Amino acid sequence: MASYSAHSTAGQSIAAKVANSPTARLDDAVVRKAHASPAVRRFARELGADLGLITGSGRKGRITREDVTAFIRDTMTNVAAVGSGGSVVGVTGGMGILPIPEVDFSKFGDIERVEMGRINKLSAGNLHRAWLNLPMVTHHEEADITEMEAFRKELKENASEGEPRVTGLTFQMKALARMLKAFPKFNSSLTPDGEALIIKKYVHIGIAVDTPAGLVVPVFRDVDRKGIFELAEEMADMSRRAREKKLKPAEMQGASMTISSLGGIGGSAFTPIVNAPEVAILGITRALMQPVWNGSEFTPRLMCPLDLTYDHRVIDGADAARFMAAYAREISDIRRLIL
Repeated sequence: MASYSAHSTAGQSIAAKVANSPTARLDDAVVRKAHASPAVRRFARELGADLGLITGSGRKGRITREDVTAFIRDTMTNVAAVGSGGSVVGVTGGMGILPIPEVDFSKFGDIERVEMGRINKLSAGNLHRAWLNLPMVTHHEEADITEMEAFRKELKENASEGEPRVTGLTFQMKALARMLKAFPKFNSSLTPDGEALIIKKYVHIGIAVDTPAGLVVPVFRDVDRKGIFELAEEMADMSRRAREKKLKPAEMQGASMTISSLGGIGGSAFTPIVNAPEVAILGITRALMQPVWNGSEFTPRLMCPLDLTYDHRVIDGADAARFMAAYAREISDIRRLIL
C-alpha cells in the first residue's frame, strides 16, 4: 500500500510538472494540422511539446517521434544552461523560448567576426533580462522648451572663460528630479517577490553616455540638491571619464531613474528599455520648431519629443500620463527650473 501511495504521489508530481510546463497549453487546431501521425501527436501531447514549434525531419517534412524527443531535449538543455548562471543571451530559463539558430553566413559571401566588448556583453545581458521580465509600455509626450533653450543660449553667450557649458540635458535632469519627488512611485523598485515597493528618499539620475566601447550610465547623485552650473560641471567631468573608461563601478550604480537622450543625433521618438531594477526611463529626441496654436494664432515653438517607458507592474497608464503632463509643464517654465 505504501509502495502504491509513493508511486501515485510521484505520478501526480510528474503530471503537475507537465501541466505547468511552458508548452502545456497547446492549441488543438495547431496539433491537428501538424504533419505527424496520431501516435506522434499523442506522444507530443504527453510531453507537453508544441508541434507548431517542431520542424519535421521525416518524408515531406513529417514530424517523427525522434523530432519530438530532440525538441524536448534541446529546450531543457537551454533552460538548464541559463538556470545555472550561464551567459546565454538567446534563451531564457523557464519560459520555453528557443534560441536563434546558428547560421553559417560565410555561405553567402565574405564575412568578418568582431568580438563584442565587455561593456557590450554586460549591456546585452541586462537589457535582455529586463525585456523578458518587465511588462514595458512607452508613453509619448511633447514639451515646449522654447523659453528653456533661449535661456540656455543666453547663459552660453554671457559665460566667462572656464565656466562649465550648460546643456539642455542639465535642465532635463532638474525637471526629472522635481518629478521624482512629486511622484514617489517613479522613484521606487519592486521587491523580487513582487510583494512591495522600495520607495527611495534620494534622487540620483543616470545618464546614458555613448562611448566607443559601448553604452555606459554614470549616475549623478542628489540632483535635487544641486544647481544648474554644478550639474553642468559634473556632467562634463563624468562624460569625459566615461569616454576614457575611468568611471568607477560605484559611479554607475544606485540610480533612481535614467535618461537616454538622442537629441544630439536625431529621431522623433523611440522606446528606451527600462534599466531594471528602476521602474521607468525617460527618452529624449531632437527638438524641432513647430507651429503651435495659442488660442488666436499659430506661433513657432521649439517642441521636444519625450518618451517614458515604464514597468506596468508598478506604474499604470494614468500614472504615466500625469507624470509626463507635469514634466512637460515643468520643463516649459524656466522660472521653476532655476528656483
